[in-house]
Amino acid sequence: MSKPVKGMIIRDYKSRVGEIQEGALISIRGLKAVDQTKLRAGLRKKNIRITVVRNSLARKAFEESGLGKLGDLLKGSSAIAYGGQSVVEVAREIVSYLKTMPTIELKGAVLDGQVFTGKAGVEELSKFPTREEAIGQVVTLIVSPARKLVGQVKGPGAGVAGIIKAIETKLEKGEAIAKAG
Repeated sequence: MSKPVKGMIIRDYKSRVGEIQEGALISIRGLKAVDQTKLRAGLRKKNIRITVVRNSLARKAFEESGLGKLGDLLKGSSAIAYGGQSVVEVAREIVSYLKTMPTIELKGAVLDGQVFTGKAGVEELSKFPTREEAIGQVVTLIVSPARKLVGQVKGPGAGVAGIIKAIETKLEKGEAIAKAG
């Protein structure tokens, strides 16, 4: 392949991936064309893209980005999966497809500069919370003590209010109220 063609391919990879710093590296070799189409269409609904890459050209294209950390894993047939809300969502979706398409090979993924290697690494990453889930967990942790405090303050007051209501009801009916002894 000539240098100008290689340069065009590298520019194409850079333009497709853009500023993305996180992604998963997979192999879809051996996957039937029908299954590849189903995989791509299913992932596209989640705004996740798959780009089959030439390893040496991908190393050059991604060396300045966060995806450059996947350079050591670029061996054999390779495709980069990226997009969605986060690489955690990408990992979850691809791991879910493994049930129906076991020929997909999980090579690795990168999240915030940390590389998750092999099938075990990508499956571990898929169990991480997404950014929105993590924010929800933090908010719950922050609000939880206040919620418990309100319950503690409200609890005794509710008991006293119940006693007062019972006394008021008895007095309205004209019943006698016994002295507490």
